[in-house]
Amino acid sequence: MLDRRQLLGGMGVVTMSAFTGAAMAAGKIAIDDSSVLIVVDVQNCFLPGGSLAVKDGDQVIPVINRIAKGFANVVMTQDWHTPGHISFASAHAGKKPFEAIDLPYGKQVLWPDHCVQGTDGASISKDISIPQAELIIRKGYHKDVDSYSAFTEADGKTSTGLAAYLKAHNIKRVFVTGLATDFCVAWTAMDARKAGFETYIIEDACRGIDANGSLAKAWADTAKAGVKRIQSSDLAVA
Repeated sequence: MLDRRQLLGGMGVVTMSAFTGAAMAAGKIAIDDSSVLIVVDVQNCFLPGGSLAVKDGDQVIPVINRIAKGFANVVMTQDWHTPGHISFASAHAGKKPFEAIDLPYGKQVLWPDHCVQGTDGASISKDISIPQAELIIRKGYHKDVDSYSAFTEADGKTSTGLAAYLKAHNIKRVFVTGLATDFCVAWTAMDARKAGFETYIIEDACRGIDANGSLAKAWADTAKAGVKRIQSSDLAVA
């Protein structure tokens, strides 16, 4: 039979253990019904072997699949360009991919042809497994304007309607993942902040292109906009 000191000692162990567990949980970011995971452009063209492959782009897939299980709300995006899109270097005589030109809506990086509507390259990777994803936002389908952000086209004024959709579903916090960090992920995150959402980029669930210092600039710009940079291990998900 336990005496009083043994009993109190045992209670101390249990209490301390429970406290430690609670403290560890408190250090994580809890996901609830007011949170949404945005999975940006995990499409074949951006994966190894694609026409605009992002280095190690396929490595985001298992991370995204794992954390997505903790989200009731998931939105995916899909680059969906017309043939001969204005963002393609092939649409501009004498221009090469990764050169920049001035267009009516601002500076445009020119890309190899990619994610053309209806092609296999435009398809979301078959390895993405998020059956509960509720919405796919297609972007870049207007021939004369590019669209990196899931919220607003590159002209800065044409809305995709995503902000209104999320607000109608009482979303307060946005977690952004996918490809590529320095373009579509960063622009999506900054527009999410502009729309009033608390916004996070999950760094290890993204990969960047890093064209001419674009990755460092993207991290600086998103930080200035108030976007928080975290790792998947910071989330309270299994």
